[in-house]
Amino acid sequence: MTERKDDAKAEPAAAAPKRWLNRTVVGAGITSALGDFCYETTTVILPGFLAVLGIPAAVLGVIEGIADAVASFTKMVSGYIADKLGHRKLLVLVGYGLTPLGQALIALALAWPLILLGRTVSWFGKGLRGPLRDAIVIQAVSPQTRGRAFGFHRAADTVGAVLGPLLGVALLGLAQGWHWSDDAGPFRFVLWLSLIPGVLAVLAFLTLVRDPQHSPNPALKFFGSLRGLPLRFKRYLGAVGLFGVGDFSHALLILAATTLLTPSMGVVQAAQVAGLLYVWRNVVQVAASWPVGWLADRIGHLPVLVAGYVLGTLMALLTALAFWQDVESVPLLAGIFLIAGLYVAVQEALEATVTAAMVPRETMTMSIGALGTVNGAAKFVSSATVGVVWTAVSPVLGFGLAALLMAAGTLALLRVKGN
Repeated sequence: MTERKDDAKAEPAAAAPKRWLNRTVVGAGITSALGDFCYETTTVILPGFLAVLGIPAAVLGVIEGIADAVASFTKMVSGYIADKLGHRKLLVLVGYGLTPLGQALIALALAWPLILLGRTVSWFGKGLRGPLRDAIVIQAVSPQTRGRAFGFHRAADTVGAVLGPLLGVALLGLAQGWHWSDDAGPFRFVLWLSLIPGVLAVLAFLTLVRDPQHSPNPALKFFGSLRGLPLRFKRYLGAVGLFGVGDFSHALLILAATTLLTPSMGVVQAAQVAGLLYVWRNVVQVAASWPVGWLADRIGHLPVLVAGYVLGTLMALLTALAFWQDVESVPLLAGIFLIAGLYVAVQEALEATVTAAMVPRETMTMSIGALGTVNGAAKFVSSATVGVVWTAVSPVLGFGLAALLMAAGTLALLRVKGN
């Protein structure tokens, strides 16, 4: 059965076509841009912050893994609550409000436990809002234009992920020349400033986004609904999970660039360059997101997602090779970050739209939450494993193992496509 037939079965045809570029889509994009401006600034400077505090790669991997796991399980529960009670917008507002709170905790940290708490609070908020916001966007447009709507949303989302880290790196360089009591001072300064866009994100969602009619379903049962999900969707979740077990947090990719460049540049300059490489990754994602959605609307969302998974596997393999060859070339590292931007553009734009095409409308939000749970749980294993193997054995083995797992997930997704 084709994806379009699944889509037709999953929900009734709209009474009238909906404009895909509407107030809700634009408002959600602006909100996400501000939210990403806030927490992606932390993502780009966190590896350097941990480095000046003397915290090793294994701890960064565990911190990112735990944060992803918290976000993942929150996504499923929040999706279930929203489908059962119908209060989506309020939960999204709470989720966006938790991000600046987590940033403040990280700015106050003197050691890894408070950093872990701050990252967990931020990612709990991210998990709370993600599937609900995505469901609002999906229901604000027609099934035939989901790719374009999500491509636009992800592009707007990533604009914040470009501007935030870019400004963060610039401010880090500026603050470096000021007088501080320790080397962590410039990093804390940037973290405190990142709270401003986080607060603005809450205000933007409150005033700009309209939640399409979403009726509560009090009879919805959590475990019964999970058991009742379509078999093909369960297989899809299995493939996504297998790929995700290798899909490590890109905070580790930033740390990889920092580590490779430190011998020739020093840790602070290497952290700045690595931050700019991450900005470059986000620029690529912005540029690719809408074309990816446009292409998926025409040739199918699942085939394009498979191609994105292939790129992700290539990125992990090239990172392992970079450590094997002790690469210190910024252009070569920029190529790895370019591939990372391309595959993340595909992954973030299409995983939710493929989900929406496979499941009934009345459990769509919960199904998107299940997708997020599988992704986050897998990334917990991936980030923690890559960080620990990197520290205990070698980064070559850590990233090589990630590439192997991502390749297995890609093959599993190909089998889903063929069903």
